[in-house]
This record gives sequence, structure tokens and C-alpha cells, in this order.
Amino acid sequence: MGLTIAQKIIKSHLLSGDMSPGSEVALKIDQTLTQDATGTMAYLEFEAMGIPRVRTELSVAYVDHNTLQCGFENADDHRYLQTVAAKHGIWFSRPGNGICHQVHLERFGKPGKTLIGSDSHTPTGGGLGMLAFGAGGMDVAVAMGGGAYYITMPKMYKVELTGRLRPYVSAKDAALKLLQILSVKGGVGAIIEWGGEGVDTLSVPERATIANMGTELGATTSIFPSDQVTRAFLAAQGRAEDYIPLSSDPDAVYDWVIRIDLSTLGPMIACPHSPDKVLPVQAVAGLPVDQVCIGSCTNSSLQDLLKVAAILQGRTVHPSVSLSISPGSRQVLSMLADQGALTQILASGARVLECACGPCIGMGFAPGSGGVSLRTFNRNFLGRSGTKDAQVYLVSPETAAASALAGQITDPTTLGDALEVCLPDKFQIDDSGVLPPSSEEAAATAQVLRGPNIQPFPKSRPFQDSLQLRLVLKVGDDITTDHIMPAGAKILPYRSNIPHLSKFCFEVCDPGFPDRARAAGDGAIVGGSNYGQGSSREHAALVPMYLGIRAVIAKSFARIHAANLINCGILPLTFDDPADYDRLSQDTVLQIDQIRAGMEEGRLMARDRTTGREFPVRCHMTHRQRQILMAGGLLNYTKEGSV
Repeated sequence: MGLTIAQKIIKSHLLSGDMSPGSEVALKIDQTLTQDATGTMAYLEFEAMGIPRVRTELSVAYVDHNTLQCGFENADDHRYLQTVAAKHGIWFSRPGNGICHQVHLERFGKPGKTLIGSDSHTPTGGGLGMLAFGAGGMDVAVAMGGGAYYITMPKMYKVELTGRLRPYVSAKDAALKLLQILSVKGGVGAIIEWGGEGVDTLSVPERATIANMGTELGATTSIFPSDQVTRAFLAAQGRAEDYIPLSSDPDAVYDWVIRIDLSTLGPMIACPHSPDKVLPVQAVAGLPVDQVCIGSCTNSSLQDLLKVAAILQGRTVHPSVSLSISPGSRQVLSMLADQGALTQILASGARVLECACGPCIGMGFAPGSGGVSLRTFNRNFLGRSGTKDAQVYLVSPETAAASALAGQITDPTTLGDALEVCLPDKFQIDDSGVLPPSSEEAAATAQVLRGPNIQPFPKSRPFQDSLQLRLVLKVGDDITTDHIMPAGAKILPYRSNIPHLSKFCFEVCDPGFPDRARAAGDGAIVGGSNYGQGSSREHAALVPMYLGIRAVIAKSFARIHAANLINCGILPLTFDDPADYDRLSQDTVLQIDQIRAGMEEGRLMARDRTTGREFPVRCHMTHRQRQILMAGGLLNYTKEGSV
């Protein structure tokens, strides 16, 4: 039986485990990336391991999230990241150099390599044929130290593409179509491979857009073949030597094959407040728009923005619309300027923002009260934009630009003649924004600089065999990491200060949660299905751990968040009978005994101390995960020499 692309890379990087679905496999990691919102904590964790230098082929620290410097906090974090990177053998991408996934695609990604990043959209690298995973900062720190990255061996899905995209229909529309088919839960436990003759018509940036959006499906990752399109992209980036061909075997077996004819697709739109609430743009055309944001790691490539410039050329943004454009990298911005496209964008009345994540993570450009905002981003969760009552829609760059001109949601296929946009044979290459690490000799005496906002890593507690827990919060389905630990300009500067950050935990759902959790001592959270979807931010586990949360009981968990809970020493449990969720109420006191034996069996009994009622909960974990939990988290486990 032949192998899929992902299975080939897993096989070549397998350190332990077998490749049958559901088994735990340990993978050798070639590359890591971090961004500043999660990276500061990841490097504090790496330092705590006492390993002098990274042991990967390549590790890069990017600054692309917390770029607003309204006080000393972000600037201090950037200085810490630059000095810790220099000392420990890590490349450093300076503020303004670009969004981590866009820059990594341009300058560092290699087909056939493994990559993990402390950002959930690290699977963007799958557009180059990388096996790229989003992960928590602790997992990244362990990988930088030479440790394995563990995943449950996924199922294999394939999306078979035929045909070619019509004018003004884009790769983003294909990604939204798959979200319409599968939902935000449909990719859980699977790697999604994109293939078929239609793949040949997609550029690497278009493939990267689709791989990026695979995160919203809950997929383990997404991957494309490495072919002549990949070769041409790498050659244009001056990296022809990084190319290797990579494809699935003709007799590879998939658990599910989904077929999409690109030629039948039209412009799509995800409505508030979930990426899978997808409709054809025509279904909501005419809705007045207040704001349009173009950019993010999903749609900020040169190809994307050249299309936007062509649509805007000679036209003016509607008076009722505020339009922002965030180029994905300095390379993109420089080439827009050189080709005259930046002038076209500016002449339209658009505001050009920094080469950074910006509005996507609520770092500026929040909509007005109740405003309708069209965004080319990957998420439209409630409140993520910085305005809780905003109505955020996800669209392609073409739909965004057409709507900005019209002042209402507009189907871009009504604009007329097709756009003529081609990728260059050679990109402008200037790597001065990426600083190499110090030599080993210089690193021995190099100083790591810490500002007062950088607080020590919070300590977790080993598990005893019995827990008495107060249920301090009960929430519903599809709770995201943005619900648990919001982003935005007000909160992101404190990502390296867990005590201060804890004041905002679950602010979107219940502002009283932090005080109740502290008062409870040992606490528990009860959630619905897909608990913890969204970002890989381990702060959504670290902060509850700091507040005394010892267990989360949910109907189901998002993959990365479940791993982060275990890494932080929090017990992730699932209801054996979903009806037990309805029987629990806030402030119930739960008793869980014989934890060690129950974890071995994969089943624990919880008792409501008020009513005396008992109910079973599941805790399916590997032997390694049980050891991590009993040690009180991955950092404790690693310090004990168990990597």
C-alpha cells in the first residue's frame, strides 16, 4: 500500500511509535518558529531547561504580533527576544520585517521538512510541502532542545481539485468552501492533503492561503505536493537548492476523499461569528460595510495585494468605508512600491499599515460600535476584532476590495474584465531584517536582557491521587482560546506577565472568573464540544493553571488546546455521557479519587458532593501524557530528564 505525502514525511522523521491511526508517534523536528505573543513564554521555558543552544536545523523568532509600543512592555519583550535568540542559536526577525508565516514561506520553508510553531497557523508551510504543525510554546521549547514532538497519528483526508478558478474567484474561496462542507470540527484528527489536476493551477501563495485556513477546520495540518510550481517559487526566492519533489503514491489510501471543481466555485463569505458560517457572497450582497481590512497571514502575499491594487486602480474607496492594507512582509511592501502598485493603493484612499498581524489579532484598527467589517483574515470570533458588538465577515482580497469601493458587500465577479496578475520570475531579496544568532564563542558571554514586565514562569503542581474541585465556570460549545485568553492591544503586552494577564481570563464570557478561581483554591471548568478551538496560545492553559484550575471537563477538545492543558498540568476530561454536562451547575463541588489508577484505565469517576451523584469521565491519554500530568506539566517532566 502506497503512502500519502504526510505519511512519507512522518515515516522519514519517526523517532518512536507506529503509524496506525490513533497511535502516538514521536517526530524529529527540523525547524521551529515563534512569534512574540507566544514566543517570550516559549523562550523562558527553553531557558528553564538549561540547554545552551538549540538543536534544530533552524529556529526563528519573529516579532509580528505586539508591534504597537504604547509603553515599555512590548519594547522590552522585543529586546528580550533579540538577546535570547542571539545567545541560544536562533535567528531573529525584527519588528516590521513581516508576519512569521509569510516570511517563513519566502525565506526559510523547505519541502519535506518538519516544522512546529507556537502559532496555530504554522500549517501555512504546507503550501510548500512542509509537514507543519501549530503547537504550544512548551512543545516548541522541547523541540528546540532536541526533544521529539508527539502527535496522535492522524487520519488522512484528500481534497481532489479539478478545473481552474474563474476570474475574481480565489484560493480563499476554495478554503471557505471546504469550511462550508466540513465545519470547524470536520478536520479534527486528520491531515488534509490537497491534490488533483486543479492543484497545478494554484501558485504557492494560493496554496499557502488554503493550508493556513485548514487550521479553522480543526485539522492536524494541511499539505500540498512539492512540484514544478514549488520549484519555480523557490527559484524566484533565490532558494532553488531547497527544492525536492514530493507527491503521494498512486496507490495511497485516504480515509475520505472530497472533490471540488474549482471552475464551479464563486466568491464565498464567512458570516459572524464563526469561519464555517459560509455562504455565497451573492446571498448577502448589498449589506452596507463600515470597514475593510486586507492582510494577515492568510492573504497578504504579493499576488494578493497586486490583485487588490489592480481593482483599486483609478478608483476611490467609498466615503463610508475605512480600508486598511497590511502587507505580509517587507519583501511584499518593497515590491508593491517598485511596481507602482503601492501608489495605486494609496491613491484609492486606503490606509497602509505595518507589515504585521495588526487588526487580525485585535492590535489596532478595531471597528466602530456595531460596525460591519470585512476581513481577509482567518478568524471572525466574537470580540476578536477589539469591538465586541462588531459584525466581522471573512472574504477574499477580491471581495474585500470590490466591497470597499462600493460601500456594501459586493460580488467581485461583477467588476468585469479578468485581472492580469503574475508572480515575478525573481523576488526582491533583502534579508537585513533577519539577524543571525551569535557564534557559540560569543554566546557564552552574551547577556539576555529582561524588562520588569517579564515575570518568572508560573510553577505548576504535581497531581495527588485525589482532587476536590469547585466548578468555577460552565461554558457552552465552541469556546475559543480568544474566549479563554483574549488578545488585543490592551492585553497582548502582558503575555510575559502571567499574574497581570490573569485578570483578563474569560473576560469575554464572565469577568468574575479570575476572582472566583483564586478563591476556589482547586478549581474546575466545564465546557461543551470543541473546547479550546482557535489559536495555539498556551496562555489559555497557563493562565487557568496559575489561577488554580486543575481539570477541564468538556464534551470534546480541540487538539492543540488539549495538549496545552496536559503540558500545563491540567487534567482534560470528557463526559462519558454528554447529558452529564446538563446536570452540572456552577459552584458544584466535585470529588475525583484514584486518579492514577483511573488514568491508567482511561476512565475516572467524578462525584457531585452536593447530591452524591457519581458520573464517569474519560481520560484517554498515552503513558507519556499520564507521566506529564502526574509530574505537574511538561516543564517539570522535562526537568526530570524525560524528554
